[in-house]
Amino acid sequence: MPRGGSKPGERRGGRQQGAANKRTREIADKAVQAGITPLEYLLSILRDEKEERSVRIDAAKASAPYIHPRLQNTTVKIPDGLDIRMIERVIVREK
Repeated sequence: MPRGGSKPGERRGGRQQGAANKRTREIADKAVQAGITPLEYLLSILRDEKEERSVRIDAAKASAPYIHPRLQNTTVKIPDGLDIRMIERVIVREK
């Protein structure tokens, strides 16, 4: 007869979900010492041209979810007999 072990859907041990890893914790600690938010710190790394390219790319990846929301698929159910027209909206940024 089997004993112990995790039941389906049960988690045991390991790092808690959402817990920061060493690198993330290090970045957050440096930001707190400097008196700025973690996002401001990541953006300062991103803008620092003296930093290595790979470090700047990692900062961009880490800060992106706070600035740009993720796009999601949306399913729309349309009743029969309804006239639908597609309108394309284009946003252009001017410099």
